[in-house]
Amino acid sequence: MTWAFTKAKENPLIAPRGENYWESSQTFNPGAILLEGRVHLLYRAIGVDGVSRLGYASSKDGLHIDERPPNPAYEHPLHGGEPGSIQYAELMQLIASGGGFGGAEDPRIVRVGGEPNLYMTYTAWDVKGIGVALTSIAVEDFLSRTWRWKEPVMLSPRGSIHKNWVLFPEKIDGRYAILHSISPSVQVSLFDDLEFRKPVVIESYHNGVPPRSWGRGWEAYIRGVGPPPLKTEYGWLVFYHAHSKDDFARYKVGALLLDLEEPTRILYWAKEPVLEPSSPYENQGFKPGVVYATGAVVKDGILTLYYGAADSYVCAAYADLKEFLEALTERGRVAEVLAPAAAVEKAKPRRRRVKREEERRPEAKAEARPSRGRRGGRASP
Repeated sequence: MTWAFTKAKENPLIAPRGENYWESSQTFNPGAILLEGRVHLLYRAIGVDGVSRLGYASSKDGLHIDERPPNPAYEHPLHGGEPGSIQYAELMQLIASGGGFGGAEDPRIVRVGGEPNLYMTYTAWDVKGIGVALTSIAVEDFLSRTWRWKEPVMLSPRGSIHKNWVLFPEKIDGRYAILHSISPSVQVSLFDDLEFRKPVVIESYHNGVPPRSWGRGWEAYIRGVGPPPLKTEYGWLVFYHAHSKDDFARYKVGALLLDLEEPTRILYWAKEPVLEPSSPYENQGFKPGVVYATGAVVKDGILTLYYGAADSYVCAAYADLKEFLEALTERGRVAEVLAPAAAVEKAKPRRRRVKREEERRPEAKAEARPSRGRRGGRASP
């Protein structure tokens, strides 16, 4: 049994197209979702103007792209910082993010249960800063390629940089759950709904340091979470990006399992990377030596990771899901106190450490009282 992935011989699945100005330079870091038997991808693209936009592509078998429209599927509002403006010129004085200056980066798309909408978190960069935004689209519109996205809302505080936040594909404790950090600990916030009629700010902390019990192995610095969590019989399967202290330019992908009911609790994590930049297309591009997984799909028992290679291409790697999980639970490290596996499996959940977002600030409790006909109240402002 192994937790290593096999890279698709079809790689790269998506490469820049010179005829389209908005994706002529880089195409990478795709979100992925399985709908009606097809794998749908939203990938980050950068063209001649340096703005990051999201392109769309789909595949019947998940490895051969058979649909890729010529226009962007999503563009983040730049709030006056469009190319050619003074504000955009100021953006370009800052450090480029993956080669771009402003726009929508690194999408993660998910359907919560069987709801009629899809939700997408992404890194938003405009004249107000870099942070995590949330938008949504009706499943019907998405499948018809009618890009009527809802106006995005910022989830992270302005003035500080945040990336790599993901939404769980199921509610936890009857609430929407957002995983926004795994360093130095797993941090999850819960919400009654995702309408956010009032501004919301999730206070998150990330310092790159692995949880204390991990020691200092290949994942000496945690970059952040990859695709949205996948629910399995063993727990929530989470992939993440990290690098060693001696090789900080080479991003690798790791895997861990979180408790289904108490998702701030890590159960197991892989001893070695499950995906490394070893192929030519992962070492030739804008940022050589980077594999960056942002999408994952399970179809017919096969787990496929979709990832950006060298910040230039969209690629895929796959593994048998059952074998992967068995390897992770039998050969992986047991988290927290390095107890025997049986002790973790039999342990009863302790007091829930997932905090409702409205509980984080006492002054917000009055606004979070249950409303008529609904369980719980609104997320705090």
